[in-house]
Amino acid sequence: MVNQDYSGSCEDNGKIVELSEEEIKDYRVQLEKGGSWIADDKCQARLVYINGRFVPQLSIEKDDLAVNIGNIDDNTSVVTEDVKSYLSRLTDGHTDELAAPVPTGEDTYCNSFKKLSGPDHNLGEPTSQFAINTQQGTACFAALNTRLTGAVAYVRAPKGLDEGIEEHPKPVLILNAVTNSGGAAEKSDCDGMAFHPRVLIVAEEKSRLSVVQACVDLDDKSEAVPKLYNGYTQVFVKEGANVTHSFLEETGGMVTAGVEKSDDSFGEGEPIARNVESERAATKDTHLDAIEVQVIGDDGTYAGTVMSVGGSGRIRIAHSVALLRPRAHVKLNGFFLSGGNQRTDCKTNIHHAAQGTTSEQIQKNMIGGRATGAFRGRIRVEQSAQQTDSQQISRTILLSDRSRAWAVPSLEIIADDVQCTHGATVSDLSEEELFYLRSRGLDTNQARNLLMYAFADDVCSEVDPVMLQSVDSDEGLQSRLIKRLQNVVPQGERAVMGEFQSS
Repeated sequence: MVNQDYSGSCEDNGKIVELSEEEIKDYRVQLEKGGSWIADDKCQARLVYINGRFVPQLSIEKDDLAVNIGNIDDNTSVVTEDVKSYLSRLTDGHTDELAAPVPTGEDTYCNSFKKLSGPDHNLGEPTSQFAINTQQGTACFAALNTRLTGAVAYVRAPKGLDEGIEEHPKPVLILNAVTNSGGAAEKSDCDGMAFHPRVLIVAEEKSRLSVVQACVDLDDKSEAVPKLYNGYTQVFVKEGANVTHSFLEETGGMVTAGVEKSDDSFGEGEPIARNVESERAATKDTHLDAIEVQVIGDDGTYAGTVMSVGGSGRIRIAHSVALLRPRAHVKLNGFFLSGGNQRTDCKTNIHHAAQGTTSEQIQKNMIGGRATGAFRGRIRVEQSAQQTDSQQISRTILLSDRSRAWAVPSLEIIADDVQCTHGATVSDLSEEELFYLRSRGLDTNQARNLLMYAFADDVCSEVDPVMLQSVDSDEGLQSRLIKRLQNVVPQGERAVMGEFQSS
């Protein structure tokens, strides 16, 4: 990132996008074929952004549910003091005042992040070394987003919305599209562009809400330039509320297949995959996203699923959840697919601060080509969080000898009445399972593809049903995932063979 110039920004940042009739038709067709579009009758609202700028001609706003905030001083009926306080918060404990008081005794509460589990086990000031070692490194980028964002996608579920309804609620779609140029002017003095999408989600008491966030490419026929995508999403879950959050990252196109092969394995006249990948424009792109969730009401529930399958050169998504009230529950699902020369980082932080809180986490990563993937999953249980039940599992598949994986799960438990488990595995596709499928009539490629899809399916199935569609649909998430998985299938012989390694 340091070696890449991202100093450019759109001159019209903060202004809405006005499209021509031809552009509306073209962009809508692209988004529909890309699979990230939700039809009017299948969603409650839709907010569409192109390079961080709001597009009302493709959106469906509802004043009581989902609106775009262009200037916090323009719409005082929507931008209340609570909204302003939410938007002013930073991650990693840099905003010391907790979003809700944490019960620490019968009649005692803690309102300070740095004083939790004090005096012996508190993190202290956010700039102290001990606190820095436990942070995700997102606060500076969240501050940059707060300063430079031009629009906020604001979703607020009113009190009691869809309470008691058995079927899954229709989702609210927040769609962030990225063009080739990132909104750069035709004659730009900089080498790269930066934009800072912002999302604020608030679920009031006893409401049910489903939100789908999608980050996708949009071909505007312009010349590609390096882009920095610096997103920041905040979610606040109040008493008895239930939020389902699906986050899909598909920017950067597809990585080049076969980069793990050695140079001498390519035929005469056949382009070397590593050279093709190094010249791919999206390898200079950086995609950062910070998702911060605060459960600030008793019995609040948050279920979040993150799927990152894009082709940007550098991707880092940090997912943080704070359980600040008794009996709050969180379920996190994550799937990251890396290939080519990508560097992908997934960071999660589940913070149990109140008594009787529970969490479940499944993180799956698949890494091929010459890519590097890292998972850092932290669970901290404060002294005030007795009767906590937390489970975390991380599983990674390395598809090639050239790929690399880092798995760093961690537990910090200060309470003494808890049930916490975590585990991490790294392996290749099982030769025994491949042999079993081949003995049932499948060839090697079919068997490998089936195992790869099955590995990702339990996370994929947690995404909002509207996005999944059928396997036979070209626009459905499942079919798009299959194409991306097939693109990173290993080529050539493995250098090192073993019990859990496939040729």
